[in-house]
Amino acid sequence: MGALGAAPTLSTPAGRQARLAWPLSPVPVIAKYFDAPETPYGAGHRGVDLAAVPGQDVLAADAGVVVFAGLVAGRPVISVDHDGGLRTTYEPVAPEVAVGDQVYRGQVLGSVLAGHPGCLVAACLHWGVRRGDEYIDPLALTGEVGEYRLKPWGGGA
Repeated sequence: MGALGAAPTLSTPAGRQARLAWPLSPVPVIAKYFDAPETPYGAGHRGVDLAAVPGQDVLAADAGVVVFAGLVAGRPVISVDHDGGLRTTYEPVAPEVAVGDQVYRGQVLGSVLAGHPGCLVAACLHWGVRRGDEYIDPLALTGEVGEYRLKPWGGGA
């Protein structure tokens, strides 16, 4: 597969809604997959990068409350807390919401800005999910299968 994967399709068991909706519409091409860090502060990619167009609407992945809308390391970020202890983050996004706003699934949070580091297209939305302090692959919560890599097993024969 090249630098950009094929656009995935939503596949959940019949009649069951995915835990999270896609933050872009239509379902985007995945520019960079989730790569869990080995340690809490280790290298990795704590979300997925989704190919976008500058100015494209960013949608809330589920109902929740905006808990952050501001700059982190000079980049505009929005974070939303959801039921079940999930927090979604979106960057770089020009916000149309403010801290304390209640949002619904699919509501416009803001618009994608160009300039995400490492993005191979005009713009990418970095979409992250945490449960407490644990980063989770967002694709697993959309009903999609992420990119998996086998790691060496340390056990004996």
